[in-house]
Amino acid sequence: MASSKIEWTESTWNPVTGCTKISAGCKNCYAERMALRLRAMGQRNYVNGFRPTVHEHMLGLPLEWKKPQRIFVNSMSDLFHESVPTSFIMRIFEVMQCASWHRFQVLTKRSDRLFELDCRIDWTPNVWMGVTVEDQTHAFRIDHLRNTHAHVKFLSLEPLLGPLPNLDLRGIDWVIVGGESGPRSRALREEWVLDIRDQALAANIPFFFKQWGGINKKRTGRVLQHRTWDQLPVMSVHA
Repeated sequence: MASSKIEWTESTWNPVTGCTKISAGCKNCYAERMALRLRAMGQRNYVNGFRPTVHEHMLGLPLEWKKPQRIFVNSMSDLFHESVPTSFIMRIFEVMQCASWHRFQVLTKRSDRLFELDCRIDWTPNVWMGVTVEDQTHAFRIDHLRNTHAHVKFLSLEPLLGPLPNLDLRGIDWVIVGGESGPRSRALREEWVLDIRDQALAANIPFFFKQWGGINKKRTGRVLQHRTWDQLPVMSVHA
């Protein structure tokens, strides 16, 4: 188990590592930087650097973790990447189904493949499915997510690169917003965040503000108008 510093989860599980860039939000990918660092450190799961790689030996790990927790699946990859065999994706879902005491958080930018495979997935309530939307150009991913049979659907609007007015939040259970962090990070504007927060609250959807980001995200913090926003989905996630 890898404890996570990501504010909206508790642990990470990476049966797949590596990815390729497909949209503007990928430009300064933190996972790519981390993968290259881990390869330099001799970590065996990263001998391929950031090239998409499946790890059979990682599949059963959540079944060994007895303490219930929120687990971010593939924080170092995208489960629905075209290089990941469909059979391996299904095996990951089988593990999540068996480990019903955990809540698994799956996040993708490849919403088209998610939608294509939806009918083949045995969705269980402990699997939270999300899509990343960094700007208005990629809002179509929300429609793909909304039309899946996932029990809990969430949006990760990070790194938020522009305003997202008039979001269609029908069927969405959770909204996360965050700015980009690290070298060459792009700025996040407060008015973008406030508008999304207000849209979520008006729709009675839990809102989570992850970070302002920047080169030093610890310094910029995650306070929005004098408070932190740590709301989570309220529905039951037990199978």
